[in-house]
Amino acid sequence: MVGHYLEFERPIADLETKIEELSKLSETTGSGALETEIEALRKRAQKMRREAYSKLDAWQKTLVARHPERPHFVDYAAGLIEEFVELRGDRKFADDQSIMGGLGRFRGQPVVVMGNEKGRDTVTRVKHNFGAGRPEGYRKAVRLMEMAERFHLPVISFVDTAAAYPGVGSEERGVAEAIARATEKSLMLGVPMVAVVTGEGGSGGALGIACGNRVLMLEHAIYTVIPPEGANSILWRGARTAEEAAKALKITAQDLIGMKIVDRVIPEPPGGAHSDPEATITSVGDAVEEELAGLIKMTAPELKKQRADRFYAIGRTGLQ
Repeated sequence: MVGHYLEFERPIADLETKIEELSKLSETTGSGALETEIEALRKRAQKMRREAYSKLDAWQKTLVARHPERPHFVDYAAGLIEEFVELRGDRKFADDQSIMGGLGRFRGQPVVVMGNEKGRDTVTRVKHNFGAGRPEGYRKAVRLMEMAERFHLPVISFVDTAAAYPGVGSEERGVAEAIARATEKSLMLGVPMVAVVTGEGGSGGALGIACGNRVLMLEHAIYTVIPPEGANSILWRGARTAEEAAKALKITAQDLIGMKIVDRVIPEPPGGAHSDPEATITSVGDAVEEELAGLIKMTAPELKKQRADRFYAIGRTGLQ
């Protein structure tokens, strides 16, 4: 059972609570008389979950993308990267744990891997600053990408952040410039880069490590220039709702692949990535492996041209 239910999942939560109660009763009595009823309820809960997740709107997808039990960077690193060695620090100021990265082997291929880490509980969320990158995090990302280029290693990035950290210290140390440098480095890399939006891809904080040759996105992830709440506050002065803003922003994977902002949508298990993290991580790994297989054969000039053509084409649909 999922430990955290979203508002639209309440009927499923009630049904699974009943299943749990009947299961405990069955164990206590030692009778298998309730097994038939329990199995029927489980099938009903699975059907309800499939139906609910087949028709999510943009705001519901936003809530799913932020679900605290979705796999995070540390989960993808543990599930997909063998011999992972974390590299820390930007060699200028400090180590920012909101952006993690290092070296390892992805299904036998040496790679550089990096991504946003939000943390799972109070202690780790504070440690990782809720996934909001500081300047030193983006400078660490540049350092990792330079290392990848030096040793001819593909780069895999996992994007999951609401935005970069906007605090006074972050601004004083040049967060805008750091994001710009990371974005520039991503665009100019002479090695393959695959970026995966796994949860919440927000603003420049996401873009700084998302400008790959191929940009993939999980089915219920979001990718946006500003969170729906911020759009409602800034653009509409709070006169409307975050739900309306989410719809207007076109932030879902299904919207973005139609506009060619992302290249591939990775299906999630019924009930979202948090309902079966292991299956989700495997699906992401399979997709990344397929994309890298084609990119690895390309030369540095070809990779740079492909990446430039890809990003220049955004917004130019129909133009000659």
